[in-house]
Amino acid sequence: MPVPVERGKHTRLLLRDQAYLSIRDAIVNGTLAPGEKLRDPELEEWLGISRTPIREALARLEAAGLVHTTPGRSTVVSSIERQAVLNAQSVAAAMHALAVRTAVPLMSDADFEAMTQANLKFSDGIARGDAEAAIRSDDEFHRVAVVASENEVIGQVLEQVTPVLRRLEYLRFSSLSGRESIAQHDQIIELCRQRNAAAAADTAERNWQTLSQLIDESGDQAFGTDG
Repeated sequence: MPVPVERGKHTRLLLRDQAYLSIRDAIVNGTLAPGEKLRDPELEEWLGISRTPIREALARLEAAGLVHTTPGRSTVVSSIERQAVLNAQSVAAAMHALAVRTAVPLMSDADFEAMTQANLKFSDGIARGDAEAAIRSDDEFHRVAVVASENEVIGQVLEQVTPVLRRLEYLRFSSLSGRESIAQHDQIIELCRQRNAAAAADTAERNWQTLSQLIDESGDQAFGTDG
């Protein structure tokens, strides 16, 4: 077979992914605040990588709604916009419901155990007010059904819409206000074990729809527009 000319492709892709995750997490946890300018030299120094994978990561972050780039000017961290969050929430809720509905007939005891362990870690993170640990565990919990569904498109869509939601969930998981999700997770697990795909999917959808409460509770101070 012909050998592609490009060399070091996987290394470059890995650097791009690492840059994306690092910048994404800093935006989600508020280290990089809305309106803050992201300058290439500073990002290169922080991440220890070259400009090319950083620019690729920023393009991906813009597609996810976390940064806004003005051609020839600058890249800034996007504000948390109410409508953008509501739009992302409706898509995420529908995608997770579809994942669970599709996955239930295919799930194994190992999948149920993985969900159980993830929810235990999630509960511990909530109890300790460790938002980052809670978000990681919440991701692990929901990823089980996404993977078991064997539908790659679901994961691709969620990769695009979930980061916007995590910015608000970081606020929720920093306190005990996220503890209602623990019980909802337990209910999802039990319904999956019962092979009740419809009820499990409905519960998963409601679990993601509860973010609306946080949007209302946050008030206007949590939202703004890009300047």
